[in-house]
Amino acid sequence: MDPMDYKADTLRELRRLRRLADAAASQLDDEQFFAAPAKDSNSVAVIVKHMAGNMRSRWRDFLTSDGEKPDRNRDSEFEISQTDTRDSISARWEKGWLTALETIASLVVSDFHSTVYIRREPHTVLQAISRELTHYAYHVGQIVFAAKQTRGTEWETLSVPIGKSEEFNAAPERYIDKREV
Repeated sequence: MDPMDYKADTLRELRRLRRLADAAASQLDDEQFFAAPAKDSNSVAVIVKHMAGNMRSRWRDFLTSDGEKPDRNRDSEFEISQTDTRDSISARWEKGWLTALETIASLVVSDFHSTVYIRREPHTVLQAISRELTHYAYHVGQIVFAAKQTRGTEWETLSVPIGKSEEFNAAPERYIDKREV
């Protein structure tokens, strides 16, 4: 695959994942956003905070410094402090996505021949992007699952509704909304 095609596809998939996570989280009120579904599990707020911290670390100075930045405190991403509000966590989320998307969008063909490091482990640029894309998909799945479990029967599906597959296959354009999820 041409590196520019891979870049375009990655950006498309990252935007799709972001829309899924945002659509799921938007169905939660603040109490639900911060509530962990079970003991020793993470709330949506914690997952969002962790992803934002990861993005900030991985994509800042992507080609020139290790993806695990010395100023990152990963463990604190799994704790909610008194200063953590939905707005503050959402602002970090926004900045993390912006950093990731802008960094990937800025890559040129020659960058794909570079080696980057994550925790001192060498990766091709392609490997590093794939690693993060997989990581984000994993956590977005957790966000969607937690939100769906929390909302129960009030959950608004983000995909083809159960029992509507044949209808969808006959006319998929009717189910594609402006979020394109």
